[in-house]
Amino acid sequence: MGKTGSRTLLCTLATALASIGAAQAAPRMVTPLPAGWRFIQADPEGAETPTLDDASWQVVTVPHDWAIAGPFDPNAKAAGENGFLPSGVAWYRKTLDLTPQPGRRYFIEFDGIMERSGVWVNGHHIGYRPMGYVSQRYDMTRHLRADGHNVIAVRADTSAAPSSRWYTGSGIYRRVRLIETDDVHIPQGGAYVRATAISDAQATIAVTTDVQNDAGAATDIKVELLLTDPDGREVARTVTPATSVAAGRTINLPAEIALPRPHRWDINDPALYRASIRVLAADGTLLDNEDVRFGLREARFDPATGFWLNGRNFKLKGVALHQDGGAVGAAVPLAVWRQRLTALKAQGVNAIRTAHNVPSPEFLDLADELGLIVMDELFDQWNVAKTPEDYHLFFGDWHKRDTLDMVRRDRNHPSIVLWSAGNEIHDSAYPVQAKAALRSILDIVHAADPSRPVTMALFRPNVTKDYDNGLADMLDVVGQNYRENELIAASKQNPKRSIIGTENAHNRSNWLPVRDYAPFSGMFLWTGVDYLGEANRSGWPNIQNPAGLLDRTGRQKISGMERESWWSDRPVVHVVRNADPAAAGPATDGAGGPNQPVLPTMIAVATPKPKVSLFDDWTPQDRSPHDETIEVYSNCRQVEAFLNGRSLGTLPINADASPRRWAVRYAPGEVRATCRDPGGEAVSSSLRTAGKPVRIELKPDTATVGSTFDDMVYVRARVVDANGVTVPSASQRLHFAVKGKGQLIATDNGSSVDHTPFSSPDRAAQNGLAVALVRGTGHGRFTVTATAEGLRAGSANLVAAE
Repeated sequence: MGKTGSRTLLCTLATALASIGAAQAAPRMVTPLPAGWRFIQADPEGAETPTLDDASWQVVTVPHDWAIAGPFDPNAKAAGENGFLPSGVAWYRKTLDLTPQPGRRYFIEFDGIMERSGVWVNGHHIGYRPMGYVSQRYDMTRHLRADGHNVIAVRADTSAAPSSRWYTGSGIYRRVRLIETDDVHIPQGGAYVRATAISDAQATIAVTTDVQNDAGAATDIKVELLLTDPDGREVARTVTPATSVAAGRTINLPAEIALPRPHRWDINDPALYRASIRVLAADGTLLDNEDVRFGLREARFDPATGFWLNGRNFKLKGVALHQDGGAVGAAVPLAVWRQRLTALKAQGVNAIRTAHNVPSPEFLDLADELGLIVMDELFDQWNVAKTPEDYHLFFGDWHKRDTLDMVRRDRNHPSIVLWSAGNEIHDSAYPVQAKAALRSILDIVHAADPSRPVTMALFRPNVTKDYDNGLADMLDVVGQNYRENELIAASKQNPKRSIIGTENAHNRSNWLPVRDYAPFSGMFLWTGVDYLGEANRSGWPNIQNPAGLLDRTGRQKISGMERESWWSDRPVVHVVRNADPAAAGPATDGAGGPNQPVLPTMIAVATPKPKVSLFDDWTPQDRSPHDETIEVYSNCRQVEAFLNGRSLGTLPINADASPRRWAVRYAPGEVRATCRDPGGEAVSSSLRTAGKPVRIELKPDTATVGSTFDDMVYVRARVVDANGVTVPSASQRLHFAVKGKGQLIATDNGSSVDHTPFSSPDRAAQNGLAVALVRGTGHGRFTVTATAEGLRAGSANLVAAE
């Protein structure tokens, strides 16, 4: 083990010892293993053997997604599903300086290996997992060498691609850690904390702890439970009666504890408690310990009124998210998710669907912290394939273990209110088979977590008769993708059904049925963020699905502006230009006067070659006087529009959620829309006509950035004119450079057809925009610059923190 790992172990040990007072034994020690991995994108013979000479292999840190480096290739085996990026076999090796001690157990835990992975310790095969999304823990103890020189080898195989219908990444793309415990210990997912009753005066907290005895003799143990509140103060403590655990057995110890004056977790107040669970020997010696963050909340789905949280009834305004982070691939720094989730929540999103797999643990931690509700999804297929090499090959043998491991890993997260057993499962064409598979999943989930309901994203249920043959009514909450009126009909057919839209389109016609039907618990848009892959329908040169409210760089799209006007609780005004001549009636010259609202044409989800009519600029290609339409998305009761300071009139909000529109004769200058509600006058939006491109402007999302894998900041580049207005036609190739205590991670522009490797420092502007992704490299300052031929360079100064 290196110096950094040793320091981590010592710090963990010291902290834990301080927390347990008089207990004498060493507690659990958890050591992250990010550095010092050797990597090769090949399948050499003997790669698992400890004697292999790997000195020529590349040294990498994990999480690591080797496929995102490219190249993009129209002949890639995984094709458009994987964004035309490579797939194949890769190996990772790491040497651990670890001397095993008697009475201790040593585990290696991976949060995700993509995919069909095998793990070896000193040449001994210790585990295999076909699914690439599931966390996996392996006991290395009996294979460790007494001299401390131990070699971990991992084979990751995506050569059977495509195995998912979107970009998966390749390699050890999530975190890895070493876990050291006593022979008597809490197994993976063995601590479960939930509230069984909540009132303003008191909550009853139920804690069940699995204790596994891998020692050679029976051991008498008890479990001590300590609760701390969101401010870190101890609020409750209890100890279970002593009991004996036989050698080689696992027992479950339940405990209840009263928590006075509970502070509920909510979307606007995500309060988090901590349960410190300690397994003690009969004499009080600490054997193992685990800390669990949890939240107290009352969530339920009601057939008549929809979703309730802590006594409040509101719609789940959700989005589906795939796991990739755009330019960083599947190895996503937490800063990327923080930027995206914060931006989504700011525009009214309150719920996330993990599509179509369980995400990383830190993603769920962040959802807990931000107050976002989560539908945690298990599978994209059961026994019937969607792609020839997908999980259907393994479902029969592995789904029970994968389901149990996923639920046990995630069940303590207060953000999760609903499990999804699957997405558009094609088994439903064979009802006997589908119901048998669903029953298997339901039994496992309900046994491991009786506190939450289960849904699934039904696929054309009226075709496969799911509402008539009993499949839909096996679910605690009936979910359906799209076809909102069909789901409403199913609700009316059987008023005992709780319903939710598990996947929905962006159109107004999809939102209004959800908004206006009380039993409809909510919806999950497809999708929240543009994502790599699933470009098979459009084909090369497209590398992504551009159906998000945000683009790959986390920038709000016009579809996000419209959604914000429907979903946000704060006053919202966004003005855009609608170039569709059918969008509005006769134009006005801008002299003022009322303009009657016109019902909009349908705004379709973006396609790779769309008929674009909406623009967030006032810079049309035709600069001569012609008809244009100002389109405004706003939840204000009254909005006034202006062209070059002259009022175009005030329009009221439309009950059908359609945008307000003003038809005008184009004139260069500024268009502006302002909220005219009492107290809302400061809420406005404007667009200005751009001139010729003159310079590059750089602006970081934050001025300070850390230096770990999870730290990252977007430095946003705009090509602007002399007045600082973004030039939407600018497409110059920008060159990014970093000087000082920082490093360039990647560049991006959100394009569906740009095949420049993300690691390149050169990136063409799209619509005048591009980004550089950077992080610190220690403590100090650094400067990011962007240059391009014919433009004045831009720069941004940042501070790096260790």
